[in-house]
Amino acid sequence: MFSPCWSRLSCVALSSRGGLRTLSLFSSSGSSNWSKVVSDAEKIVGYPTSFMSLRCLLSDELSNVAMHLRKLVGTQHPLLNTARGFVYDSKNNLQMRGLVVLLLSKAAGPSHAASDLLAQDMVSGIYPSQRNLAEITELIHTAFLVHRGIVNLKEWTDSDGPLKDMQFGNKMAVLSGDFLLANACTGLAQLNNTKVVELISSAIGDLVQGVYYENSHNTEENGLTDGIDVAAWEEQTFLSHGALLAKSCQAAMELAKHDKESQRLAYKYGKHLSLGHKLNSDLQPFMKSRVGEPLSFSLSAAPVVFHRQIMGRETWHHQLQQAKTLRNQLDYSKLLAAVKSEKGVSTAMDLCCYHGNKALEAIQAFPSSEARSALENIASAVTKF
Repeated sequence: MFSPCWSRLSCVALSSRGGLRTLSLFSSSGSSNWSKVVSDAEKIVGYPTSFMSLRCLLSDELSNVAMHLRKLVGTQHPLLNTARGFVYDSKNNLQMRGLVVLLLSKAAGPSHAASDLLAQDMVSGIYPSQRNLAEITELIHTAFLVHRGIVNLKEWTDSDGPLKDMQFGNKMAVLSGDFLLANACTGLAQLNNTKVVELISSAIGDLVQGVYYENSHNTEENGLTDGIDVAAWEEQTFLSHGALLAKSCQAAMELAKHDKESQRLAYKYGKHLSLGHKLNSDLQPFMKSRVGEPLSFSLSAAPVVFHRQIMGRETWHHQLQQAKTLRNQLDYSKLLAAVKSEKGVSTAMDLCCYHGNKALEAIQAFPSSEARSALENIASAVTKF
């Protein structure tokens, strides 16, 4: 059923070679180690990527948005949490996609096809167009984060806050996300590269499609019946979490006029790194659950999907019925125990290590450098639980 190459032994090998609805591409499982990996990587590319989108975020238009956001204080609207993440978030790194694009750009260096005049414009080994691409990638990601903060008012309760404030928050989420996306598209056009425009445009389409699939499968009705299988999970995860980074990495190589093989390897690194991270994120509730803490996880999380496919439909339905309370709600602690008792968690761990190894394999073709070492450390850190 599952590929035999998802061996956890490969996770040990990977760790020894590398020197790892969320806000970020990379949520920290071991925050001190992860922060060091990020800090070291940011020094290599020339400046902290947390300030990458500052020009846009401090514009007059978004300053006005920030003023209006005060109306949402005291409510449970998710747009507030997203906004807080832009200002300070010690557990998440909002700009990680841009950092990976910059590191790959520096690791690849100038191509033989690029003119000497073009090489003179490089700063810290990175072309200005590649830095602009990193900003564009982050703006697109941020726009989708803001858009995904729209509340379903059909599920609104008094504890969420006044209905008119929640409606206002939804309007702000739509307009703010549209503004960020419009800025990204303007910057994309200014790169003057039709192939890059095509790549990033298709990534935006993938994001929309992936979020649509995600929302359709995350409804309670779907979650409590058959759900999605492993193949559908991988396709959906790539669309919603992997396509933007993979295609941005490929676009960075195109901007430096690297050959198709370099573009393929950059795409491969971004794809497998994203999938590895999503698996790591899905595994966290099953790895670090503590007694007394409120427990909740998605029924479309990787360990649950793998468990459901291993156990079969009838057994899964029986376990769901056993996990229901008298009020017909799910007792997640019982369901977690059922998933952990079988091989769903270990299978997800193996697959996470597999994707981490594939990302590391892709980056080996680039010349040895500080930037490549940083990319290796990031791939290694994704597999630490």
